[in-house]
Amino acid sequence: MRADRLLSILMYLQTRGRTTTDRLAIEFEVSRRTIIRDLYALRVAGFPVYTERGPHGGCYLHDEYRNTLTQLTKDEIAALFVSSIQEPLKDLGLSNSFRGAMLKLAAALPESRQSAGSRVTERVLIESGAGAARPDAVDRLSILHEASMNDRWARVTFQRPFDVQTTRRIAPYGLVARDGRWYVVWAGEDGHHRVDTVASIRQAELEISTFERASAFSLRAFWSSWNERQMATQPRLEVQILVREDAVRYVRDELGAREGVFYGVPEFSENWIPMTVRFFFLEEARRALLALGGAVEVIAPEALRRSIHDFADQISDIYSQRRS
Repeated sequence: MRADRLLSILMYLQTRGRTTTDRLAIEFEVSRRTIIRDLYALRVAGFPVYTERGPHGGCYLHDEYRNTLTQLTKDEIAALFVSSIQEPLKDLGLSNSFRGAMLKLAAALPESRQSAGSRVTERVLIESGAGAARPDAVDRLSILHEASMNDRWARVTFQRPFDVQTTRRIAPYGLVARDGRWYVVWAGEDGHHRVDTVASIRQAELEISTFERASAFSLRAFWSSWNERQMATQPRLEVQILVREDAVRYVRDELGAREGVFYGVPEFSENWIPMTVRFFFLEEARRALLALGGAVEVIAPEALRRSIHDFADQISDIYSQRRS
């Protein structure tokens, strides 16, 4: 316990400069006599801690030593500047560095390391409510983090809907953690910026070659703009349906990519699978779900269920009539 306090006193003196033993006693919640003993122990250990009496006196650390006391590593700087949220830091392999950085939290960075902090904040953004990444995605996250920090190209394989995989050469501009997910903001060789979840990446390989990062790019500004566009185009009508078990794949194709392949008429199944899908408007939902016939049943909202029932009655009436 005392060793931790002694180190903290050194950090305090480096950051705040000249101070008084009374101020240190208040800061570390011990008696003034204990502080005096601690300062003496530091001097005996070889640390250049000095005390002076008088109105302009106090205790202080030698100026030359203050410049070299704390040499934060790049990983400690990363942990310090990214966030105090520890779960996402574990995914990036920075949790140990974070604990080390906390001991040096108040210490001023040497000039040679001043750019490291801003470099991290330009490439990693952690929003409130962020959580840990899936265990099977941590290795890809680590590769993307290294690629982003060093402006290196990466070759990744994305998992797209319906078991489709695509391989792209990407320039990872940054990583964002939000709502328990990690996202990668990347640019392709065409220069256009895109966003994908790290969980959607099946493979990632770091390349030796580097890319030239757009100087005007701001991760925070891009992420904010991207979120606004997502909100503006997000479907607003949530529909709960039951899907016949033997038609799940077909229904997912039809309601997902809207480019489904017809697999033939499946045999009837007694089992039904709950599913939630989203549409922009009730009319769009009715049109899409009517096309699926008896493969689905709408549970909610009630207005959509009644509308489909009404349309089904009209269709039944027409086709039940014989035309001469």
